[in-house]
Amino acid sequence: MAHIDYFFTVISPWTYLAGNRLEEIAARQGASVEYHPLDVIALFARTGGTAPAARHPSRQEYRAQDLPRWAAKLGMPFNLKPAHVPTNPAPAAYAIIAAQAAAAKGAGGDLGGLVQGFLRAAWAEQKDVADDAVIREQLAAHGFDPELADSGLFIGAETYARNLEKAVERGVFGSPFYIVRETDARFWGQDRLEMLEDHLAGL
Repeated sequence: MAHIDYFFTVISPWTYLAGNRLEEIAARQGASVEYHPLDVIALFARTGGTAPAARHPSRQEYRAQDLPRWAAKLGMPFNLKPAHVPTNPAPAAYAIIAAQAAAAKGAGGDLGGLVQGFLRAAWAEQKDVADDAVIREQLAAHGFDPELADSGLFIGAETYARNLEKAVERGVFGSPFYIVRETDARFWGQDRLEMLEDHLAGL
C-alpha cells in the first residue's frame, strides 16, 4: 500500500479547490493518507515564498482571475474575498490533528470530510474556522467528539509545529502539497492531482 503525506493549510483557496479528489484517488489506488496541517505563512518564510498580501500586484491580479476560473471549472461555490480570511488556522489544525489521533485509536469519523469541511466553511460558507463554535460544529458533523476542540490542544500544538519542520525537511513549499512516501514523488497544487494518481497507478 502506498502512503500519501498531505501537507496543507485550511486557509488556502487552492487547497479548498482540491475538494475530495485526494480521498477518491487514494480509495481507487489503495493508498492511505496522512494529514499534516501546518502554518503556511511560516513555511513561505522558510522556503523563499511570499505571503499573498505581500506579492506583486500583477501576481495578485492574476490570482484574482484564476481562482474563480478554477472554481467555475470544478463547479464549486467560492468567495474570492471571504469574510473571515485571513484568520488564525491553528485552532482548526489542532482539531484535525486531534481527530486523526482519535481515528488511529478507532474513534471513527470522516477525517477527509473534516478537512474539507473546514475549507468549505472558510471559502464557501463565510465562517471563521478559528471560532470555537465552528470547530465543534465541524467535528460533530464529521463523526468526531466535539470535545476534541479542547482536549486536543496540547498534542495539536506540538504536532502543528512539528509538521512545519517536517515540511521544510521534505521539500514542501506550498499548499496543497502531496508526497508519496515510498518514492518521494512530490506534487504541488490541486491541479497536479491527476499526475499523483498516474504515479500511484504506475503510469
